Amino acid sequence: MDTAQIILLVIISILTLLLVFIGVQVFLVLKEVKRSIQKVNQILDEAETITSSVMQPLSNFSSALNGVKTVASLFGIFAQKKHKKEDE
Repeated sequence: MDTAQIILLVIISILTLLLVFIGVQVFLVLKEVKRSIQKVNQILDEAETITSSVMQPLSNFSSALNGVKTVASLFGIFAQKKHKKEDE
């Protein structure tokens, strides 16, 4: 074999090994990205559960507060009517 052929064979072998190594590393990085995305998905699912469990009592409290405001405004209206009748 000629020296040029030997050099080309060595260079092709080195490049092949380098590309195989890079391919393996890319595969491992993509596998790690998949795990990270799965963990983020679990965190978001848990956050959704927490917000829904917090939202329910707050909406109940808000409804009760609106009811109290309505009753208070009705008492205010009746008190104003009573004052008008007493002034006449």
